[in-house]
Amino acid sequence: MTATSPTSTNKEIHQQSRKDRPADFSADLSASIAVFLIALPFSLGIALATGAPLQAGLVAAAVGGIVAGWLGGAPLQVSGPAAGLTVVSAELIQHYGWRTTCAVTVLAGLCQLGLALLRTARSALMVSPAIVHGMLAGIGVTIALAQLHIVLGGTPQSSAVANVLGLPDQLADLHPAALGISALTLLVLFSWPRLPGRTGRALRKVPAALAAVATATAFAALAGLSLPRVDLPSWRSHALPELPEGPVLGIIAAVLTVTLVGSVESLLSAVATDKLIASERGRGKRPPRADLNRELRGQGAANIVSGALGGLPVAGGAMRSVANVKSGAASRKSVMLHGLWVLIAAGLLVPALDLIPLAALAALVMAVGVRMVSATHLRTVTRHGEIAVYGTTIVGVVLSGVLEGVAIGIAVAVALALHRLARTRITLEQLETGVHRVWARGQLTFLAVPRLSRVLNQIPHDGRAVIELDGSFMDHAAYETLQDWQDSHRAHGGSVEVTGRRADGAHFLDPARRTPQRGGHQCCRPWTPWQNHCDHRAADTRADTAAATGAGAAPDTATDGATAAGAPASAASAAAAASARAPRRRGAGQLANGISAFQRDTAPHVRDELARLAREGQRPSQLFLTCADSRLVTSMITASGPGDLFTVRNVGNLVPLPGAESTDDSVAAAIEYAVDVLKVDSITVCGHSGCGAMQALLNSSPGTPMTPLRRWLRHGLPSLERMASRHHAWARISGRLPADAVEQLCLTNVVQQLEHLRAHESVARRLAEGTLELHGMYFHVGEAQAYLLSEGEDFFDCRVFATVGQRA
Repeated sequence: MTATSPTSTNKEIHQQSRKDRPADFSADLSASIAVFLIALPFSLGIALATGAPLQAGLVAAAVGGIVAGWLGGAPLQVSGPAAGLTVVSAELIQHYGWRTTCAVTVLAGLCQLGLALLRTARSALMVSPAIVHGMLAGIGVTIALAQLHIVLGGTPQSSAVANVLGLPDQLADLHPAALGISALTLLVLFSWPRLPGRTGRALRKVPAALAAVATATAFAALAGLSLPRVDLPSWRSHALPELPEGPVLGIIAAVLTVTLVGSVESLLSAVATDKLIASERGRGKRPPRADLNRELRGQGAANIVSGALGGLPVAGGAMRSVANVKSGAASRKSVMLHGLWVLIAAGLLVPALDLIPLAALAALVMAVGVRMVSATHLRTVTRHGEIAVYGTTIVGVVLSGVLEGVAIGIAVAVALALHRLARTRITLEQLETGVHRVWARGQLTFLAVPRLSRVLNQIPHDGRAVIELDGSFMDHAAYETLQDWQDSHRAHGGSVEVTGRRADGAHFLDPARRTPQRGGHQCCRPWTPWQNHCDHRAADTRADTAAATGAGAAPDTATDGATAAGAPASAASAAAAASARAPRRRGAGQLANGISAFQRDTAPHVRDELARLAREGQRPSQLFLTCADSRLVTSMITASGPGDLFTVRNVGNLVPLPGAESTDDSVAAAIEYAVDVLKVDSITVCGHSGCGAMQALLNSSPGTPMTPLRRWLRHGLPSLERMASRHHAWARISGRLPADAVEQLCLTNVVQQLEHLRAHESVARRLAEGTLELHGMYFHVGEAQAYLLSEGEDFFDCRVFATVGQRA
């Protein structure tokens, strides 16, 4: 039989995409209408908040949808007038006028195009998240304070401070009609997503923002309230840009501010949209991941067009993008169609738009501003010790402006980083054994040298010292101090042992004097946290291992725990003797050290993701059934992380047939749970080279006493029979035959266990529905190479394992 590629052919993909086109367009059309209904009132509200002509918000929404949607690199991100640019635009209009602001928007778009050509999009994400979230929160506070005056029936002042100082006078002069309409808008806005029952479920299909503004507009019209309303002048009098007038440095600062804020907000929104798509949809239903440089190019083009047509600055918006994804959009057509609907509404719905009270739009935008101060972000920056950066950025943006606030935030972040770099705790304690333990926590730089020298000089000249380095950096001054002290201490008859994490600069220490530690060898740097890696163990460890396991074992025929089934008694005796000679707490000590390393090095990086998984529950995409062999690290060979794989491990990667004698229900229970409850998309059976279970099967004899291991291995007998049968083609690796009978059985066993999987009712049902895939995999330990079972016309009659990826 001819083996085919594990992936779908281009022809199949093309045919499938042709079948999906009508459904995709229907989904895009539906999503575009939903986003349009959100964008229309939001665009008018942003224009109102900036003090720009209200048509400018519609122009920006239409251009953002059509131009950025067409040219951008994030297919489902919706661009338009953004809340993050509201304060910036309002300041520009106050200082330079509307037409100059349009010219600044054009120049900012040109800057974004230049940044995209330089491929600097990823660099924009290097800014500390505390600064970015603080900037957005500061903008949100400024927006909310300004719109609060309109909600109360007044007019906003020129700055956030002036708005705060003017609140007492505004509260003394309330306008009940405006306050009532604003309250009604907010009530509908916050209660709409919580409407109960079947009727509520149907009503919730209408966006909350549209429902709130429409309800307030209808109530104001029916009650005959006298309120300031939207006033869209004729498009013939629409203002277009003019050459910038004002101080050159001021114009340059304005262009840089619009470029910075618009780019960062758009790129962060694109990344957030990608994450939302990955969590919401299966692999086959996802659009391509965001190309951030292309997205920046699309934003630049949109700003050029929007500014030239008299529109507000454009940026990607998280709120509209989330609505687009949640509404089932399949491609960028939904974004472009939404822009088209805004364009049509701007020409045909002017009489209806003129009925909207300004107080309703102000309440909507004020709610958006309040939401920009995220409690989640506040908890995150507090947990990471960045609350000072976050708080000073907010205060700086509110009091001084966006660019000044960001600069203040960067300065505080740099100062905090320098403080952390210089902060080193060095302690000395004498243990009961007489050992003097020095613990250096933090970075060892020249600033810590005086403290380090003072502590080291307190150790007696002939004493035994253990120095534990718990940091990620050591500069040359600290190294020299530590090295000179070690030389002097040893010269006076003392002993020194250096342990703990090593800094990049710590490789200057004499390798002969260093205590062998975990992960010390360069070739294993990506996977340093394991103890028993490669051939860099201490000589005594290798000797004990050789004594315990017996000499002469080939490197790739070393077996897992299953080998004990056929192991000679002498080997078992040697293992017992070696175990007796080993230190009693050696295993517990290794475990404690590993846990300590995890808590110190890894936990801070995965805590947020694990917290999310704890809240949302596990949603793995694959059931991964493999052997219990300690050399098979599933997360390493599949590049997977928490929540990706639902893993089942047993001796020999066996799948007992339903109803088989001495069956183990734990495997069947795991399969049922993964298929019916977790709804995994695929199941992979992974075998490996040098499997002890397969070797035990080959070496078994009828008269061997029945043990728990022997009873379990009976589920592998069909694999042994399949290999000996003339009715089944041999399994082989692409390009070569199996190296020996053990490898042949390892390959055959994967194919046989896939057939056993088909016999399980839940698996058979999902396969018939076409919602589940089965994959065979073989991992060659000695080669560090993975192989996938290729697909053919009959999946289980194709026995070729094809190479995956590039061989090292």
